[in-house]
Amino acid sequence: MVAGTLLLQAAIALLLLKAPVARDALLALNGVVTAITTATNAGTSFVFGYMGGGPAPFAVTNPGNMINLAFSILPLIIVIGALSAMLWYWRISPLLVNAMAAVLKKVLGLGGVVGLSAASMVFLGNIEGQLMIRPYLARLARTELFILMTVGLSVIAGTVFVLYATILQAVLPGALGHLLVASFMSLPAGILIARLMVPGPAETDLNEKEASVHYRSTMDAMARGTEDGLKLYLQIIAMLVVTTSLVALANIMLAYLPAVAGAPLTLERMLGWLFAPLVWLLGVPGDQVVTAGGLLGVKVILNELIAYLRMAALPAGTLDPRSATIMVYAMCGFANFASVGFLIAGMSALIPERRDEIVGLALKALVAGVLASSLSGAMIGLLPL
Repeated sequence: MVAGTLLLQAAIALLLLKAPVARDALLALNGVVTAITTATNAGTSFVFGYMGGGPAPFAVTNPGNMINLAFSILPLIIVIGALSAMLWYWRISPLLVNAMAAVLKKVLGLGGVVGLSAASMVFLGNIEGQLMIRPYLARLARTELFILMTVGLSVIAGTVFVLYATILQAVLPGALGHLLVASFMSLPAGILIARLMVPGPAETDLNEKEASVHYRSTMDAMARGTEDGLKLYLQIIAMLVVTTSLVALANIMLAYLPAVAGAPLTLERMLGWLFAPLVWLLGVPGDQVVTAGGLLGVKVILNELIAYLRMAALPAGTLDPRSATIMVYAMCGFANFASVGFLIAGMSALIPERRDEIVGLALKALVAGVLASSLSGAMIGLLPL
């Protein structure tokens, strides 16, 4: 299982990043990012005017201050939510999910139920992926339940791919392709780490072919996808306001302590020291580990969106290209404390009779999710890419 997982990770990375046809296809996805961003800008400009990216009714002396996260960038999530639901209804996404589930069953010996749900999480997200197999959740083995929890925290969902690619496009060329590869790599890594931490059988097979996520029509898919995207949009805005404020408050309090190494203590510096050994193991050079460790710490304590925003704001040359690539992969996952809260709430609603078991596994799943994403970063640091 270990050998199969590592070989599968390496094969995904080499095939998608080194094979000319696959590499060109991934680079071409930048055009998709541009198209969706332009289309979203048309909608936000119409609704929000200049705050959403439309022409300003006054002379702009500092264009950088015109960037509005809430009205011009984050609405991408709502549009992607609608597009994802429509692609599911048109049977495009299920074809990819079923193919991935078949590979997981062949290579890792994973049962059809968990394989289907885990594969769908790359496109739908954690709780939505579990809705795919809702009739089976109550009778899954403990190992299978933990696999689903870990994979959900190891990958990111299709609703945020384009958003994160937009943020990272100046840091990493072909950012959308790299994020897709990172999520695909972290899928088998999450399964491996979960089965090592909670050993046991994971062989439950499907008895029905139809998924339990249904849309009645294209318009129904668009409407429900928009509603789901709106919920995520509002959650992210609230989360950004609260977490940014709490970090600022922590730094204000830390400023009263004596300076260390000639600089005031900050939460980012402390997280950098804590996670520096881990990012060094991933392949980041010693002179960059504190900065990279701080980014990984922000990702775990807060979330990957804030970590990617901090990464995009770093001065040029702070991280060399290889270190930047490693960190994009290592941070590409939902493993953070806020997501653990969402996971507990969502799964408890789906299977309330197993809530105590879910709560008991939640923090272990957070550790497993961080290790799974880190394994993808380590693989990128190892391969000649």
